[in-house]
Amino acid sequence: MLLKDIRDYQILFLGLFLVLGIGTRDWTLRPELIGVAIATSLATQWILSLVISHWSLANNKGQMTNDKKQMPNLRSALITSLGLSLLLRADCWTTMAIAAVIAIASKFIFKIGDKHFFNPTNFGIISALILTPDAWVSPGQWGEEWWYGLLFAGTGGMILQRVGRWDTTAAFLGSYSLLEAIRNLWLGWTWDVYWHRLMSGSLLLFALFMITDPRSIPNSRIGRVVWAICIAGLTFILRNYFFISTAVFWALFALAPLTILLDVLWLAPRFSWQEADEEAGEVPFVETRFIASNRFIASLIKNAEV
Repeated sequence: MLLKDIRDYQILFLGLFLVLGIGTRDWTLRPELIGVAIATSLATQWILSLVISHWSLANNKGQMTNDKKQMPNLRSALITSLGLSLLLRADCWTTMAIAAVIAIASKFIFKIGDKHFFNPTNFGIISALILTPDAWVSPGQWGEEWWYGLLFAGTGGMILQRVGRWDTTAAFLGSYSLLEAIRNLWLGWTWDVYWHRLMSGSLLLFALFMITDPRSIPNSRIGRVVWAICIAGLTFILRNYFFISTAVFWALFALAPLTILLDVLWLAPRFSWQEADEEAGEVPFVETRFIASNRFIASLIKNAEV
């Protein structure tokens, strides 16, 4: 059913941002590149899912009957393609295709157990910047108009409320704002400079929609807060001492593997899109917490027995 899955809302909002950006901002974005990003991402997800499914069936024939009925879920791939279209710019369609293929493939390659630890969109962007000569990111493409900020905060807040990852955004924006405020005071600058550095649509998009990907970030709340503060600190250093305009993307890329260590230090159940939907409205809150706790305890007992 349409808009039943939380990711449907994310797809709707990212699509809205794309139309809004093309219509109201002077973006150097060609429609054919959007089509390439979407088609390549969906095709890569579908092919790799079939390959992995076929490989799993070959190694576990006992589950063949049930697994044959499963179809690849393409929502995440569509979200990745929209993220690439919003943030990455390229002169050639091949660059966008390369970014899309690498972004989706990273979910199948860089994983521990059944969890991937790189944000696919971010991985595709960094790979395109490193491997191709015509890729770039424009952090200031959204300008500093206040109503963009309200739109991003409203739509992003709705998603975060349903997936329960507002702590990550709060930790990142809070710690990064504090570091910038200390630097501003240290240098004796006016507060206009401070707000100018924070009122960026791209920074809000990153904080609300990219760094909060529940499938690739730490499972526990304390792990997410520590992880977000580390990313904010590295972003601050890269931006102010190495003058890298795309510092947020490099910081997330560099610290993504830290998720593995934080998941070991602080154990917590892994995020599930289905359980998030249930918590959002189809199952009473207390009952859902009870079910989640039972599942977590059962998984610990199972691991202990193994």
